Order: sequence, then C-alpha cells, then structure tokens
Amino acid sequence: MRLSIFPLPGAILFPGLQLPLHIFEPRYRALVSDALARDRRIAMIQPRHPGDASQLYTVGCIGRIGDVEALEDGRFNLVLEGEQRFRLVRELDVATAFRQVEGEPIEESREQYLSSVERAGFEQEARRFADRQGYSVDWAAVARLDDQSLINGVAQIAPFDPAAKQALLEAADLSTRCELLVQLMQFFGLHDGGEDGRVTLQ
Repeated sequence: MRLSIFPLPGAILFPGLQLPLHIFEPRYRALVSDALARDRRIAMIQPRHPGDASQLYTVGCIGRIGDVEALEDGRFNLVLEGEQRFRLVRELDVATAFRQVEGEPIEESREQYLSSVERAGFEQEARRFADRQGYSVDWAAVARLDDQSLINGVAQIAPFDPAAKQALLEAADLSTRCELLVQLMQFFGLHDGGEDGRVTLQ
C-alpha cells in the first residue's frame, strides 16, 4: 500500500490511540491537505537520524485524521487516530514535497491481554517510576484502563529516546511491550536524562 509519511523523531503512534499534532512546515501542510482530499490517512514513522533524507525505521503506524483545525495562515492543529502498524517495504520516488513509501500492514490481534501478574508488576514499576520523576498520576483512572490502552498509552508518551520508543513500537505483542517498558523504566530510574529529560540507550 502507498503511504504518505510524517517522519517525526521521538513520536510514535499505536492503533487505537490518538496523537495531537501541530503542522506548520509547508511540506507537511501539503501532506495534510493531500490527505484531507483523499482518505485522511497519514503514516507516522521515525527517521533513524536527523536530516530531511534520513533513512527510516522499518515499522510505523497508519493514522487517520480525526479532529482538524485549519488556521488562517495555512497551519493545522489535528488529532491523528492510530489504525494499524505497518512494515516499511521501500521508499518511493515521488514529485511531492512530502515523502511516500510502500508499506505492508501488520496483522495483529485486537484482543490482547496481560496476565494478572504482568499487570500488577507493571503498575508497581510505573508507580516507582512516577514517584522518581515527580509525576502526578491518577492511579484510580489508571486501574480502570484496559491492558492495551495502558501499555500502549505509556509507551507512546514515555520520555525515552527515539530508539527506545521504536523498540516499544516494534514489540511483537502486548506482553513483550509490557516487559520492555518495565525494563526501560528501571533503566531510566538509574540514569539521569539529558537536557530534554530523556534517557538514551544509544
């Protein structure tokens, strides 16, 4: 399938979750305008390095534009709703200002669950992590989340470096992602983040 991409370092999207975006660069304003005129779909994928032509990671997520606000100066505020992960096949040679790729959808079960032991272990480590970082968390609300919303939601917003976030996105299933998140929270707790508060595994 042909996908128009928004290669943004440190930003990942999961199926079933939302990602708010402020679009201001001309090429990505063109990307949004094109998507709105077609199927409202944009694919999020991380570049491996800084730079406009950087090689891409191999897994991203297709999103559908939900709420959108078109500003008078051509910028957009929008919410991208995650639909399905995809695997990069190849980048396409295109005339558009924005990059396009051929992607292969990743089929996965919509119903994935953690064992009670996995869930309890994750919540315990998340509490430690939040306390160490000084985060204020509504734990009653956390307890009401289903397993996928909890694990994928934390993976999406966690203050880890792009390589770590990519590893979370590429995890084969929910249990594997949960285990990796616990390891990353433990690692983060033992190391100081950089200026932006992110810890790096690189």
